[in-house]
Amino acid sequence: MTQLRTVQVLGGGSAGSSAHVRSLAAGLVARGVRVTVCAPAELDRLYDFVGVGAEFAPVPRRGDPATVAALRAVCVGADVVHAHGLHAAVRTTLALSGQRMPRVPLVVTWHTRAHDEGARGRVLRLLERRAARAAAVVLGTCSELVDRARSQGARDARLAPVAVPVPVPAPRVGEDGEDVEDEGQEGKARAELGAVDRPLLMAVGSLVPHRGYETLLDAAGQWRELDPVPLLVIAGEGRQRGALQRRIEAEALPVRLVGRRDDIADLLAAADLAILPSRWEARSLLAQEALHLGVPLVATSVGGVPELVGDAAELVPYGDAGALGEAVARLLGDAGRRDELVRAGRAQAGTWPTEDETVAQVLSVYDEVVARG
Repeated sequence: MTQLRTVQVLGGGSAGSSAHVRSLAAGLVARGVRVTVCAPAELDRLYDFVGVGAEFAPVPRRGDPATVAALRAVCVGADVVHAHGLHAAVRTTLALSGQRMPRVPLVVTWHTRAHDEGARGRVLRLLERRAARAAAVVLGTCSELVDRARSQGARDARLAPVAVPVPVPAPRVGEDGEDVEDEGQEGKARAELGAVDRPLLMAVGSLVPHRGYETLLDAAGQWRELDPVPLLVIAGEGRQRGALQRRIEAEALPVRLVGRRDDIADLLAAADLAILPSRWEARSLLAQEALHLGVPLVATSVGGVPELVGDAAELVPYGDAGALGEAVARLLGDAGRRDELVRAGRAQAGTWPTEDETVAQVLSVYDEVVARG
């Protein structure tokens, strides 16, 4: 039997889609599939696709005219090409429609949707439609994305709630080199962030408008009335960082921007609450990690979030700083409700598909589209 060869294509590579591709590559390789990951070079340094047995082909970031040519070369001889995200799907569609390319089935996973408005938003929706129609199968990570793909003309759109690795805080190691079972690591994280004697709130994600951080800062202004005043820590980078930092300083808000971190599981495990204030999310990585780790979550009731968390989080309307601020203050003052959310969160996380189940579903899709010829 001929070894199946797949090419996995990432564009900008959000944390969720990159973690999924690494997990998917590891699982496919373990099943005897040959996997090549195409992505900007820095993503292999961050996610080590080669370390799980995949081949890696660096391609320039979006907007570079060399990207399509590079993708076309890598896709020659592939049995299935799988693009993750809109920009990856559009470039892959162009690559597969290149001169003298044999027909290769394209699978596309939509991890999120375009957030741009105006002229750019209209262009992105046209590109979205083209990619949806070019794909043999579109996999949506939440029901809303599946409906969106169908409305954009997808021939076959299916729900595929992808799994990502369960977060594991770094082991606590004593002076003798042995693991220790105390709370030293969490205390160390809180001390580093400046939250030893005050509640610690964590938000994680790129600093861009659709993440809802302006509303979150509005809510943070309300928490100055609490005693002790909680500290909000936001981990992530993006084009809004300068504006957010200036506002934090001008209003003396109890907020710290800590940039991109590689110890998110440790920071979350040390937090009293996790907050997800986004305008739209499909299968939020932060929400999954918080529930797995037993951290109570306050999130906006948008997109796929209610479907993901069920009754295991406090949900508030997007853009409502008052509701967000009130929900956080109420939870900080109610240890019993926090304990309920911890139990419910872990139970809800137990209903999500495992990495192994996700790989099996995707591989069955590959077998199906290859059999179609």
